[in-house]
Amino acid sequence: MTDIPNTLRGKEIAVVDVEGNGQTPPEIIEIAILSASGKSVSIDDMRSWLIKPQQPITQIVTRKVHGIKNSDVESSPLWVEVAPDVDAALAGRTLVAHNAGVEQRVLASHLPYWNPPMVLDTLRLAKAVWRDLRSYSLDKLIEHAQLDTSAVTEQGYHRAGYDAWAAWQLLCRLVEDGGLDWTGLVSAAAPKEFVPKAEPEGGLW
Repeated sequence: MTDIPNTLRGKEIAVVDVEGNGQTPPEIIEIAILSASGKSVSIDDMRSWLIKPQQPITQIVTRKVHGIKNSDVESSPLWVEVAPDVDAALAGRTLVAHNAGVEQRVLASHLPYWNPPMVLDTLRLAKAVWRDLRSYSLDKLIEHAQLDTSAVTEQGYHRAGYDAWAAWQLLCRLVEDGGLDWTGLVSAAAPKEFVPKAEPEGGLW
């Protein structure tokens, strides 16, 4: 269990990771959603689904990315069967992910009516808080910050549950290290379309 930083308290957050089948366009074959609200978060707040795609998983993504094989999802539900639960888990929540544009685009293609109120990208945030690192890949940032991923060690890197939990740990550390309030966090981590425009100075005169 981890405490939610004061900056994030009162916010409804969904930390998300998706894994795909390697096809074009990609289909989601695994998704994990960690719901964060209140004062603390535990691994029990995470839901994950394996999903059978319409097109097979390519060998290259199985071998080089997530290790999920076609046989692993053969008896899993189709996307249309899990979509209502996924949509409900995301509804009204700030999307948090590492390189969040990928999750946002893939989810938007799978959930046409989903529109997150805010998106926070831990990759963008890490570059703002920890400048001049040699790599900003999630595994290198886990190593750099010595993040505690023991709650998901049975999955391993680049499975959806592992990456979502690691992204949450990373977000908390970056908020702390950056000394960020909510406005500063949004400015550093949100895509441009989610950052409020600055109010003009000088009033009516």
